[in-house]
This record gives sequence, C-alpha cells and structure tokens, in this order.
Amino acid sequence: MDNSDTSTPGTPAVVGTNRMSRGLALLFAIAGGTAVANLYWAQPLLDFIADDLHASHAMAGWLVTATQIGYAAGALLLVPLGDVLDRRRFIPGLMLCAAVALIACALAPSIGAFLVAITLLGLTTVSGQLLTPLAGDLADDANRGQVVGTVVSGLLIGILISRTISGLIADAAGWRAIYVVAAAAAVVFALLLRRAIPQLPPKAQLPYPQLLLSVWQVIRQERTVRWTLALGAMAFGVFTMFWTALTFLLSTEPFSYSVSIIGLFGLIGLAGALAARRAGRLHDRGWSLPATGWGWAVIVVSFVVAAIGDRSVVLIIVAIVLLDIAVQGVNILNQTRLFAVAPQARSRLNTAFVTCNFVGGAIGSAAASALWSAGGWTAVSLTGAVLGCAALLMWALGCRGPLHDQRNG
Repeated sequence: MDNSDTSTPGTPAVVGTNRMSRGLALLFAIAGGTAVANLYWAQPLLDFIADDLHASHAMAGWLVTATQIGYAAGALLLVPLGDVLDRRRFIPGLMLCAAVALIACALAPSIGAFLVAITLLGLTTVSGQLLTPLAGDLADDANRGQVVGTVVSGLLIGILISRTISGLIADAAGWRAIYVVAAAAAVVFALLLRRAIPQLPPKAQLPYPQLLLSVWQVIRQERTVRWTLALGAMAFGVFTMFWTALTFLLSTEPFSYSVSIIGLFGLIGLAGALAARRAGRLHDRGWSLPATGWGWAVIVVSFVVAAIGDRSVVLIIVAIVLLDIAVQGVNILNQTRLFAVAPQARSRLNTAFVTCNFVGGAIGSAAASALWSAGGWTAVSLTGAVLGCAALLMWALGCRGPLHDQRNG
C-alpha cells in the first residue's frame, strides 16, 4: 500500500475514543438500517406502482435507479460534511429532511412527481453513511472492525428487510402507506440520535470546495483506496442487479408470486447479513485481503446456482443466501479497510466508498432491466458470474502488488 501522507490542512489524526457502547452501536445499526431502507421500499412494488400511476413497467423500474442516483449525489455532496460539522445536529437534521421527502413520495400524483420525490429522498437519506464513520471514530483500534461490522450489518439488514416490510404493508394498506410509516420512523430516530450522539469537535476546518477536493486527493494518493473502491462498486452493482431482476423473475411464470410473497424473500437474505457481521472480526485479525477473495469466489458460485435454478425456488433461495453472505462480507471488509487508511478523513473516505457503490448500484439496476428484456434470468445470472470472475482477477492482481505487504489493506 502507498504510505504517502493523506492528511490535509486542519485535519488532525483521530483515534478511537472508547465511547462506543454496545447499546449505541445497536442504535446506530437500527437507525442506519431504517435510513437506507428508504432506498428500497419501491423495489418489490414496481408492478403495483406502475399500475396505480398508469406508467409502464420500464418507467417504474427507473424508480430504483433514480433513488440510487440521488443517494450517490448525497454521499458525494453531504457525507464529507461529517468531518467538519457537528454530527450531533447534522445527522438528525438530515433524517428530518428525509421525512419530508418520504411524505412527498406518499403524496405523489404521477410517476413523474414520484421520480422527483424519490430522487430527493435518495439525496437526503444518507444519514446511515454518516453513522458508520462516526462509529469508527468512537471505537478503539482493537475492536473497530467489529463495531463497524455491527453498524454496516444494520444497514444491510435494513436493505433486505425493507422488501418484506414494503410488500406486507402494500398488500394491507397500499403502496403509499409504507412511505408514511417510514417518515414517522425517520422522525423518531432523529430525536433518539439527537440525544444519544456524544458531543465531538469537528475533525477538520476546511472550506466546502476544499473539503470535496480532499476526497479526490486521498483517492489519488492511495492505491489501496482506488482498488477497494473498484471492488466495492462491482460488488454492489451485481447485488443490485440480482435483486432488481429477482422481482421480475418471481412475478412471472412459473412463480407468479404476489408483492407480499416477493417481499418475504428479503428475510432469506437476513441469514447472510447476520453471518457477514463477523467479517469485521476478520479484519481485526489481519485476514481482510484473503477473506475478500473468498467472498468474490462465493459471489461467482451464487450466480451459477441462480442460473441453473430459474425454475426452482429452492435453488433461488440458496443463491440468495450465498450472494448476501458474500457481498455483505466483502462490503464490511472494504469499508473497514478504507477507515484504516486515513483516520482523520473517515467521512470523506466513506463518501468515496458510498458514491462508487451506488453508482455501481444504479448501473446494476439499469442493467437488470436491459438484461431481462434481452435474455431474461439467464442473461442476468451469467452476467453476474462473468463480473464476479473479473472482480476475482482484479483482487488477485491487487494482492500481488503493494497491497500484499499490508494484510489489512
């Protein structure tokens, strides 16, 4: 790994403060999971929303992409402010803004208005990505990987369980109801976090343009960062491609499941999220790089299983569990490895990580629609397997270079 100095003027190094209790880590995990779930309420409801708003299914498919584009923009423009603002005020404030956007989604009269509202929701619901580096700041060096793993697992569980909650509420009260419930939850967690987050001084005092520029300075200086960002974007891209296409697969023959049943498939992925929570401990023990490679190997296997299981719900479930364990484990390892590069710039590193991930996710969700139209589930699965092999090659080449010299990246 490059050992060049990544500090910038006004950014003193920050070490763990031992102020992260188990209860606070759990609150961060649940609040962050609730926030990131806002990106996925619409995913199992695309057919439902399209019919209600008199839109084509292709146009409804853009709801997921628009949310992720907004989220990537929020990560790029707002998350770096976590290094220069009082996070005790900033994070709850963003949650309240997200609540307003959620109400706008619930009241949207047309697909066009919904696209605008859901893009604004993506922009403002980045509080989970501010809680993750904050957890890294509050943890000490010995257990930072475990703490970050707990918080990131909460975000990932939020992604998965969002589909189940969304489907059940939509079946019971219509698709608009989920956005009202989510808005209420955002207000509640804003109040709880305002009380729970300890007072911390800003880690930097930089003008906003220089703050954004410093993100790219770290990326340019550190080869580890560039390598990790590329792997992260590919992982999230194939993950989103799989789950977007899965909605199409399960709503057609031979399955033809309702939106509530499709939403229940999110619960299957919880096994992966809970197992991946231990990935942070692998980083703490110095096994980050080899574990990342094994994760990508499992991703390839999961898409192979998915390809041969297009008419078997059992094989689809196996593919879901394998994919979620692997992607979530790789995600935690990537994020923790980045936080070790420049402790004084964790929010800015998280900006780069999340922006790249959700650009990859937006590409993945758009690719899912195109691949489904071109070749159905087989095209989606084979593309995922090929991308997994490409990522394995990238991982192997990175491990042969300077990255190999430091086991934690």
